[in-house]
Amino acid sequence: MRYSTQVKPISYLKANAAEVLLQLAEQREPLVITQNGEAKAVLQDVASYEQTQETLALLKILALGSQEIEAGKATPVTDVAARLRAKRRVE
Repeated sequence: MRYSTQVKPISYLKANAAEVLLQLAEQREPLVITQNGEAKAVLQDVASYEQTQETLALLKILALGSQEIEAGKATPVTDVAARLRAKRRVE
């Protein structure tokens, strides 16, 4: 996706806010808003934003898991399975 095709000045946003929101929802592509020729903000529809946040949360979980593995804090799945089997036998 090339953001250069989705660049509009802030004056366009002010004059066409309803149309911009409709396009964001339909196209699901972010829109870069410029002010005085410089990129100042990025607008995106709510569904895309939520998807981005969920993706970031999963990436954070993966990064934390990798850190725990590197620090030796992980337990091999075979050990966990053995403990669960032993616990089931006791009950």
